[in-house]
Amino acid sequence: MDWNWLSNLFTNTESVAHIAILYAIVIAVGVYLGKIKIGGVSLGVTFVLFAGIIAGHFGFTAPTPILTFVQDFGLILFVFMIGLQVGPGFFESFGTAGIKLNGLAACMILLNILVMFGCYYAFFDTSNPVNLPMMVGTLYGAVTNTPGLGAANEALGSVFGTNAPQIASAYACAYPLGVIGIIGAIILIRWICRINFEEEEKELTVQAETKATQKPHHMHLEVTNKYLEGKTLLQVHDFLNRDFVCSRILHEGHVSIPNRNTVFHLGDQMYIVCAEADYEAIVAFIGPVVNVDWAQQDQPLVSKRILVTNPKINGKSMMQMHFSSVYGVNVTRVTRHGMDIFASPSLPLQVGDRIMVVGPEDAVDRVANMMGNSIKRLDAPNIATIFVGICIGIIFGSLPFIPGMPLMKLGIAGGPLIIAILIGRYGYKVKLVTYTTTSANMMLREIGLVLFLASVGIKAGAGFFETVMEGDGLLYVLTGFLITILPILIVGPIARWKFKFNYFTLAGMISGTYTDPPALAYSNSICSKEAPAVGYSTVYPLSMFLRILTAQLIVLFFCG
Repeated sequence: MDWNWLSNLFTNTESVAHIAILYAIVIAVGVYLGKIKIGGVSLGVTFVLFAGIIAGHFGFTAPTPILTFVQDFGLILFVFMIGLQVGPGFFESFGTAGIKLNGLAACMILLNILVMFGCYYAFFDTSNPVNLPMMVGTLYGAVTNTPGLGAANEALGSVFGTNAPQIASAYACAYPLGVIGIIGAIILIRWICRINFEEEEKELTVQAETKATQKPHHMHLEVTNKYLEGKTLLQVHDFLNRDFVCSRILHEGHVSIPNRNTVFHLGDQMYIVCAEADYEAIVAFIGPVVNVDWAQQDQPLVSKRILVTNPKINGKSMMQMHFSSVYGVNVTRVTRHGMDIFASPSLPLQVGDRIMVVGPEDAVDRVANMMGNSIKRLDAPNIATIFVGICIGIIFGSLPFIPGMPLMKLGIAGGPLIIAILIGRYGYKVKLVTYTTTSANMMLREIGLVLFLASVGIKAGAGFFETVMEGDGLLYVLTGFLITILPILIVGPIARWKFKFNYFTLAGMISGTYTDPPALAYSNSICSKEAPAVGYSTVYPLSMFLRILTAQLIVLFFCG
């Protein structure tokens, strides 16, 4: 039997079948090996890079133009889906504590860069034009940030053209110890600052109890304040200057859905939703808490969570919907990305929101039909929005910062990332449906990431082992370790001693600054509360943006 067909499948680098099986093998092997844990730590999907390096070393490769196209397309898809995910919370992350955490994260990112330059001038020959780009690869391996590697690669292609250095070799040298170093530095901070886990947990419990402004409070009140006789709901709301929603009112045995013009009378009973911090003031002004059996009244009302899936609703504010005046219902709160939000008049609705609607059953059903309320509509990702955003992002990334300097641009990594963040936050204003299920976002993101990693690894594989064994590989490992731990050991104690951040929040902040899921997993494992995840998510969007942006700025300013 002639087995030439099988040989051609693995040796004919020009065939589509060969290229497809190359990526399939590299990605599958990398993903499976990445699940192996050593000392409780695994490299995860990043092991695809090492699988690609091995394949490239043994000549299992594809034409360079094909590898470059797949690499760049994977990077675009990856960073765009990241931007779409973090966009809704990007600007909201700059609260009082958020500003401090993001400021500390920015300082840590700056220190990473300064340590890199310090190591470069201390240990390397600065006359060799390849050494600084390789140090950039080491930097992004040390901080375990793959999008930054992609952005640096793309910028190097603009500067050096086809002769761009394969910095993935330095990245691969620094990455494993980078993962271990981040977790090790977090543990060292515990020792330096003499942290007691039990005391930190107690502190989080106290903080949770004081954050009453973020918790909704539900109560039934009876109007006993004589001042409120004849006053409208709007007048009471303005006088109290408290954010609350009155979803139903009982007057002389009749249940109705109140609106801004509803008049209060002594003895009226009502159902109110407000912030937990405001409920005492509202009770003191309106009247005492009572028990009301709404089901026994002449017009029983129902409460129903309705899913917004009608694209026509996207971007319309609560005021524009006229729920109480036109439909005879009230919306008490909106659930978005797992968070309960007060249904204020100016709040814009987005596809994927869940609204709590209170009113007569037939009226609630009419609102449900208008809002869509079809989970099936959300199962299909909004492909058009994704590719419209990518198109705009590439155009935006191709615009030079300074006219006459074509290399000063965000490129195919920074441009799509910024546009995705803006679309994720403000897309509803231009009627773009940005909702994508978490699983769909993760799938597209992971596909983009593994395509990028496999391509980079295969291209770097030819000279990787020579770099490690005969070149500066061990020096990349050493400098990468210094880049990893020194900024953490400088900023971490400052954040603890000066800004008094909880250790678990601090651990999450460090993990988010380095965009490192294994470090977040470790931080979550030592804390029973959500503080590490909150710290991680607070700084992650800005950190990811700065990592990608600074990668290109370093290359364009210092490697040109």
